[in-house]
Amino acid sequence: MHVPDLAGELDCGETVLLKTFFFGIILGLAVAAGGLYAIPVVDQKRESSIVTVAPNGGNAETFHVNIPMDRILLGDQGQAAAIPPGLVWPTDEILADIRTEVFKIRNARDAVVGVAVRAAATSDENNVIDWVLHLPARGSFFVNMDVEPVEGGFRIGEIGSGSREFEPLSGFMTERWIANNSNDEDAPAGRIELSATYVGELEPLEEEETFE
Repeated sequence: MHVPDLAGELDCGETVLLKTFFFGIILGLAVAAGGLYAIPVVDQKRESSIVTVAPNGGNAETFHVNIPMDRILLGDQGQAAAIPPGLVWPTDEILADIRTEVFKIRNARDAVVGVAVRAAATSDENNVIDWVLHLPARGSFFVNMDVEPVEGGFRIGEIGSGSREFEPLSGFMTERWIANNSNDEDAPAGRIELSATYVGELEPLEEEETFE
């Protein structure tokens, strides 16, 4: 299994421009997060976090994205219909096969709790799949994914950095596409499941707690 229509390919050796593009996407998410307070795409009321203890230590949290209804933006030169309507994606050759998406993300109760950006591109020398998740009142974290899925259709990525609540945390996140096999007329085509495991920094023992 794999996540369909989510990864683009880039046939270009200009790595610096590619990195600049992705940096702009990540910076744009921070700006968009602030803009959400003025534009009601996502309800800013904080939902209670649904965090469980991971079997091997740390805490675990699961999110999902219903496709296509939770897709806010799709940046892809090959897309027949713009999302949102009226979006004009750059026609530069270097961006021809890059795909960038912005989603609403939901918790285990199916409540919208934030937004996320997924950016993907590949070339002969540089394969990239990145996620940035932003949860209002909690913070944001960045994940660089392994491009090749493992058994079961999962992609695994390392949490590289975070802000606010996520700043002291490390860990990993998995990405998996789950097709919807129901015949309900209003059912989504499927969903992207994101499972994050957070590990906090070890705090040094106080002097009286140490021993020889």
